[in-house]
Amino acid sequence: MTMKRSVQLFLLLLMFTLLAACNSTDGNVVWQKINNGALLVDVRSPAEHESGHLEGSLLIPHTEVAARIAEFGDDKSRPIVLYCKSGGRAGKAHKVLEANGFTNVINGGGYQDLLASKQ
Repeated sequence: MTMKRSVQLFLLLLMFTLLAACNSTDGNVVWQKINNGALLVDVRSPAEHESGHLEGSLLIPHTEVAARIAEFGDDKSRPIVLYCKSGGRAGKAHKVLEANGFTNVINGGGYQDLLASKQ
């Protein structure tokens, strides 16, 4: 294996590791935020939400976050926890919220994972 190929593989592994770390937050941290009153937002589709959701969650599909930004409130430092099926759509919604000045947003990851880690 050439040095160039080794560096490319290393960088690729590093990228996937960083992406995985950014996609969601530890379940214990997420539940601590939720239990302390964070705004809990389900960014899945209405059908997914109807098939099961976390109690007290607000449904705002990830494709509607920008258009419904007012529903997140005026306090840009308010804790917000987003979740979807696996963390990908929550990651997209997270970027939209940060672009709109929200500073305390957590990607909670997937619905089933959150259920499994519920405290």
